[in-house]
Amino acid sequence: MTFSKSLNELLSISQLDPKTLENLIRVAITEDLAGGSDVTSVVTIPEEQNAVAEFWSRKPGVIAGIPVVCAVLEICGITDYEIKKKDGEVASANSLLLVATGKTQALLLAERSALNFIGRLSGIATLTKSWVDEVADTNVAIRDTRKTTPGLRELEKYAVRMGGGMNHRFSLSDAALIKDNHVLAAGGVAQAFKLVKAKFPNLPLEVEVDSLQQLREVVEAGADLVLLDNMSIEECRAAVEIVSGRAKLEASGGLILSNAHAYAKTGVDYLAVGALTHSAPVLDIGLDLRME
Repeated sequence: MTFSKSLNELLSISQLDPKTLENLIRVAITEDLAGGSDVTSVVTIPEEQNAVAEFWSRKPGVIAGIPVVCAVLEICGITDYEIKKKDGEVASANSLLLVATGKTQALLLAERSALNFIGRLSGIATLTKSWVDEVADTNVAIRDTRKTTPGLRELEKYAVRMGGGMNHRFSLSDAALIKDNHVLAAGGVAQAFKLVKAKFPNLPLEVEVDSLQQLREVVEAGADLVLLDNMSIEECRAAVEIVSGRAKLEASGGLILSNAHAYAKTGVDYLAVGALTHSAPVLDIGLDLRME
């Protein structure tokens, strides 16, 4: 299908691929219908009946997923809708996010898929903002990881951006990250670095180290981005002194919101937080229906 011009423009601004989004939504709706129909709606609601659907935030949080809701509505045949809150905005409890008008059956078909998407994405954005706010007085950036829900990486990483975070690599092919298993297979961290650099000289390259000695080796070898794996606050502080500006440093592992500020104050450049996508609670958003 082709989305409306206004929605395509919104998706372009949001850097969301329309085809990928359509495929995801059709999977969600197909899963809901399971080869049949909405048996409750078709027997209780006249086919030509119209209604108004209002999407409300039940709890405060950062909104993410409004373009996805619009796409769900359009796929279900609803093109008359008005956006009340934009992605990235902080909504208070009981804030009106979007209003849609159309066939009652179509609105109810769209309801669960739309709420599943926006609740999940808004939860990620809200959690991300809490981390960003925690280190706001430092120069540290909060970054996500590849610990995303299968099939939802593009959307979940979008939600991280809406919460003020930064995206790490999207795939195994758009950047190299040498981890402990690569080091083991290659025969050492410096050797692994040299092998990747020789084969993909222009690709972004990050090297994971779990000791200060490994850090010294890879920095001497020319690494410009190093991931400090499960290092303590004291070790991160020492790493910053060892590197002395020759490379960017990313702390990863052992990070929780309560120690984020202490890690940020060590002088590292990034905090890698897998919890942004794998442990974010869903933001409570609901749909209220009223007759025209």
